[in-house]
Order: sequence, then structure tokens, then C-alpha cells
Amino acid sequence: MEKPSPRPGIVVHQNVMTKLPPGFRFHPTDEELVVQYLRRKAYSCPLPAAIIPEIDLGKHDPWDLPGGREHERYFFALREAKYPNGNRSNRATGCGYWKATGKDKAIVASKCNQVAGMKKTLVFYCGKAPSGSKTDWIMHEYRLASPPQRKKSTNSSIVLPPRDWVLCRIFMKKRATRMDTDTEEGEHPVGFIDFLGQRRDDRRPSSPSNSDSSCVTYT
Repeated sequence: MEKPSPRPGIVVHQNVMTKLPPGFRFHPTDEELVVQYLRRKAYSCPLPAAIIPEIDLGKHDPWDLPGGREHERYFFALREAKYPNGNRSNRATGCGYWKATGKDKAIVASKCNQVAGMKKTLVFYCGKAPSGSKTDWIMHEYRLASPPQRKKSTNSSIVLPPRDWVLCRIFMKKRATRMDTDTEEGEHPVGFIDFLGQRRDDRRPSSPSNSDSSCVTYT
């Protein structure tokens, strides 16, 4: 599993030290997260960049997750059913729970103009449901529009069950200021992840999304 390292510019992935070049940025669009990362993960295909770790969200409160509070953090997680044979996910942690808010947003793949995934916004509450205290922690949970098809092993007719992966973006919502009073709950200003410990906002017009991009750029 990938972990942040105390040394700047270093990422630990499966116990292998990887040095990141200066100016490394990870700024994926919703489409890129679903098409290039989540779908590849669900189908066990190689990822464009091995920088999103796997984690059990139920074992971590948001402030204990790897990474700094000032940045968005990305994780792969397996959905855990709240009840046996149920469809609802278990989103409880040691100190609270994640609660969904608003409507799910469809993520459309631009190449085929079809829905590739769904984006759910959740807010973290401290305490026990349903009377917990709302916090500023936000999670965007991405899931595939339909689960991966079951596939057979190459040497037998055994059917391998698909793994129900989701991709989570977690961040702390900033307090409203004059510049972002129009920001809706669950959204955040456009910016970059800087593994050297810095962050800057990019308020230039965004270019069209390209789902073939790895979302990794060098500036």
C-alpha cells in the first residue's frame, strides 16, 4: 500500500521507495478518476500512475488518513455492505460516520458519451448516527455505473467474483470567504496536489478533459 513518506518528494508504494520529480502534480478530472483509475482498478488493469493507495476507510477517521489536511487525498476502497445481502454501504468509523448529501452526479465518458460512473458527496459527522455533529470533512465517492463483468480464469471454468472498488477524494471544506461564497457544499476550489508540500490555485480556464491522460503533469 502506498504511504506518504516524511521525506519530501518521496512516495512509498508496496514497500518500494519512488522518488517524484520536482513540480509533480496530480490534478485529475472526475472523468479521469473514473475512466483511467477506478475502471482500470476494478478490471485489474495497469494504472497510469501508481499514486492512489488502497485503504480501509472504516478503520480511519478522516483526520487520521495519510496525507496533510491542506490537500485533497485520494484512496481506493472496497465497499463494505452495512447489512448481509444488503446494498447500503457501511460508512461508520471509530469516531463517527459519513453521511450522503445531495443527489449523485453522473460522470460521462466523453469518447462514447455514455455514463461511466457516479459521484456521491458525503459529509463526516462525529458521534453516533443519526445525532452526530457535522464537520467540515467532505468525501467524493466515485463508483462505476455498472459493476465489472465476472471473468473466468484462464485454466478452468471457475468464475472470479468482481471486487467492488470505489475511489474516494477526501478533503476539508474551507470556510466561506468573499472569493468562494458561491462554492456549494461538497465542492472545492480548483487546485493542484503538490507532493512537495505546496498548493496553488489555478484560476486559468480549464482545457477540455482527455480521458487518455494519466492526470500526472510536470510544471
